[in-house]
Amino acid sequence: MAEADTRQIEPEAPAYPMQRTCPYQPPEGYEQLREQGPLARVTLFDGRTAWVVAGNTEGRALLPDPRLSVDVRNPDFPLMAPRIEAQRQRATPLIGVDDPEHARQRRMSIPGFGIRRINALRPEIEKIADTLIDNMTAKGSSANLVTDFALPLPSKAICLLLGIPYEDHDYFAERSRHVLSSSGDEQAAQAQQAFGDILKYLYDLIGEREADPRDGLLDELITQRLLEGAVDRNELAMIATVLLVSGHETTANMIGISVLTLLEHPEQLAALRADPALMPGAVDELFRFTSIGDTLPRVATEDIEVGGQLIKAGDGVIVSNMLMNRDPSAFENADQLDIRRAAGRHVAFGFGIHQCIGQNLARAEMEIALNRLFSRLPNLRLAIPASEVQVKPAFVLQGVEDLPVTW
Repeated sequence: MAEADTRQIEPEAPAYPMQRTCPYQPPEGYEQLREQGPLARVTLFDGRTAWVVAGNTEGRALLPDPRLSVDVRNPDFPLMAPRIEAQRQRATPLIGVDDPEHARQRRMSIPGFGIRRINALRPEIEKIADTLIDNMTAKGSSANLVTDFALPLPSKAICLLLGIPYEDHDYFAERSRHVLSSSGDEQAAQAQQAFGDILKYLYDLIGEREADPRDGLLDELITQRLLEGAVDRNELAMIATVLLVSGHETTANMIGISVLTLLEHPEQLAALRADPALMPGAVDELFRFTSIGDTLPRVATEDIEVGGQLIKAGDGVIVSNMLMNRDPSAFENADQLDIRRAAGRHVAFGFGIHQCIGQNLARAEMEIALNRLFSRLPNLRLAIPASEVQVKPAFVLQGVEDLPVTW
């Protein structure tokens, strides 16, 4: 049973984060935040207050602003849940460090996620998708789409990209899920242990590959960075851990929630089936509409004036990409799913220097996953009412715990 919330919540500063009741729709409380303006005050679990940024224009101004820090070690950094307190022990490469350290790590990693490289991987990802569907259909006419398809597809794909032994993907899939989706306080130790397990595995693997290089992004980083002294093994193992964990869980959640969303919008699914050329745009619209990585926390290191408000140095700032992506000033009929919409300006991957490094891979995986599923299983449908699909807690990546389907 969840512990009672004993915070002193002011009406104008409601508790945050807020729980979604529908996997792909904003929490009910978001309308109140939107009405309060482009910036609103909320109360976090520890009683502190923070700004939530709802306006698209204001979010786009703030996310690239160097006066906002992503460094969780800053004592004023806004925490979403008690379990995140443990993450203050160390800065997470790429996503939890500021420039110039962030820029150095990003320059090192980003060539591995370029369009040309991802396009070369597409045939292999298609084979992975078809094999997973073959396995599902061989077992009968129903499956849990999360465990049987949505999770193993990106798990195998990121192992392929990094050059990590394919046979170990189950090991990483389970631990990555613990790192990003453990919800309760009691699971904090489990999440930390899972992160440590992956880190140790990669540290040891890097040592092996120094003596016996293979193919893959990890081996390129060893050859081009580690052996040249641009990075040490500890930092390289941390960067590889972040890439591996992020590559697992984010796309897995997107595949599950996108299948559910399309099944709940049959006219949109019918249009997509009638014209597969709509798929790239449909994927961007699904990223915008569902906004699974909703909360982007920052801490102000200087005073900032934006949207008629003064953010003071030390204030916590949480940019909501769901609210930005549903801002009617940025997207017409923003609360409607429209796969023909020009949704490319969404901020589901963030905005500014911390924009998601793996977005090309995520788009490719999504296009392939949805194309193969809906073309090979034309009668795919939910096996339970949509209202019974369990939504993940508010302070982790948004998604569904399980997705029973039949065909």
